[in-house]
Amino acid sequence: MAAIAKVSVATVSRALQRPEVVSEETRRRIHEVVKRLGYTPNAMARNLRTARTRLVIALLPDIANPFFSEVIRGIEQVAYENGYSVLLGETQSSLVREQSYADMVAARQADGIITMFHRVPPIPVEGRLPVVNACEYVKDSAISSVYVDNVAAATAAVDYLVTLGHRDIAFVAGPATSPICVDREQGYRLALQRADIPANPALVAVGDFSIEAGERAVELLLSQGQSFSAVFCSNDEMAIGAMRALLSRGLRIPEDVSVVGFDDIRFSRYTSPALTTVSQPKTALGREAMTMLIEILNDPDVPPRKRVLSAELVVRGSTGPRGRDPGAR
Repeated sequence: MAAIAKVSVATVSRALQRPEVVSEETRRRIHEVVKRLGYTPNAMARNLRTARTRLVIALLPDIANPFFSEVIRGIEQVAYENGYSVLLGETQSSLVREQSYADMVAARQADGIITMFHRVPPIPVEGRLPVVNACEYVKDSAISSVYVDNVAAATAAVDYLVTLGHRDIAFVAGPATSPICVDREQGYRLALQRADIPANPALVAVGDFSIEAGERAVELLLSQGQSFSAVFCSNDEMAIGAMRALLSRGLRIPEDVSVVGFDDIRFSRYTSPALTTVSQPKTALGREAMTMLIEILNDPDVPPRKRVLSAELVVRGSTGPRGRDPGAR
């Protein structure tokens, strides 16, 4: 092909693997020859030569959670731009599943892993682990992570409810095993403390991030006779479930109870009323995670880093000033 295109073998290689470094005219000429000869690169041979599979694994706990779809989109964008493919692995919080994917890296069937939960499975390789943690975070300083400041974001959400006059604010927490859930509860309590509002343990319920868990949590609070004019949920799916529970009891949103979520998943703007929520930069989280992983793969000596992105409160129709006495059911 190099002889027919009248270029060097190295130029053909660059045109096929890093086309951005080859001039448009040369790239066009090479691709015409490739098309005419019906050439297909031998991936196995290339991998043996470079010791790279050009495959990375993105591990997520629940593929049905819409939050992760936009994070994955960001991962895919940067992977494609750099000649990588992405294998999605749903672990369902199973340590066995997590380890099976980690073993693929040890066996050189994949180059690295992006985890979207708070654990990093052990990978028996020498030197720097080709792992990046996204969305959640791990305390291990040797692992690069990208996430938002969950304490500050949750505090801002509850601060906003306080400015609307709410004092009896319920909280639907996520699993206590998750560091980000601990942080979001910390933010909730910090906002109450700053407003001189006593924390009421009876107004805290725990869910598992699902719509059903949010519905069950609010149903439990209502069945216990708890009085609240607002509810802050650790994610949007639980907030949507909370809204369903409130509406089924004949309560109006936000006239009787205001609702705030966390994540800003696509469906949050289509609830009725639209959900006020903390918006995470989901695509940016994915792009940054993949960028970090490529940096590690290209240079194992690059220092690990913790990157914190900004989140912002998006105000929609599910929140409003405190109305009638929340105890009047």
